[in-house]
Amino acid sequence: MPTEPVTAGRAEQAADRIADLARTATPGTRLGTKAELRTLCGVSVSTFNEALRLLQARGLVSVRSGPGGGLFAAEQSPMVRLGNSVLALDAEQTSVAEAIRIRDALDPLLVEDALWYASPADFAEMRTILDEMSHAADAGDPTAFVHANWRLHARIAATSPHALLRSLYANLLDIIEGHTLSVLPDGDHPLAPYLHERHHLHADLVEAMARHDRDTALSLIHAHKTTAPDSARPHL
Repeated sequence: MPTEPVTAGRAEQAADRIADLARTATPGTRLGTKAELRTLCGVSVSTFNEALRLLQARGLVSVRSGPGGGLFAAEQSPMVRLGNSVLALDAEQTSVAEAIRIRDALDPLLVEDALWYASPADFAEMRTILDEMSHAADAGDPTAFVHANWRLHARIAATSPHALLRSLYANLLDIIEGHTLSVLPDGDHPLAPYLHERHHLHADLVEAMARHDRDTALSLIHAHKTTAPDSARPHL
């Protein structure tokens, strides 16, 4: 049989097919041997190996050798609920939870700074990111929405004149984003209306800051707070 050239498209298709199996399986479930899954995907060894690399990079599967080995649904830690979605994290769930808590505490300080120091160009960039959030909400893509959401908060933080505050906030976002494997629906609630609701809240926040409406901006950032009082229902 001729060797199939490795192409990004074929590897992505194979990775997506196995990812669907992994996401619907209980963590730790055996998905099959490499040979079985390669046959299922109908790809060459080299293309399958590239697909496997993609899956491992995304934290969706683990590989075990020896008798009974093969590909297994990764043992992930869906640690943080985000309204109607879940952050699926790697093993660093404690540091992520702490980073989210501290980020929440810093948000009002950064909003105060943005009220007075953000320029029209800053707000124009924030609105561009808000458009990305809107498109992600329309597409029902929670992962794209959350990443755009984090970029918006990073952009707000960048307007602060306080270098230490900017640096601390950026580091917290790096911790949260760096340990997030994916963003998934929680399976209990419709996600699309929630994403649109959160987009509107962020859009209202940006407009309140742009018109220097301190009371409204601080009220909105309080409503935005990711960690609920009982720490059970964080938000985006």
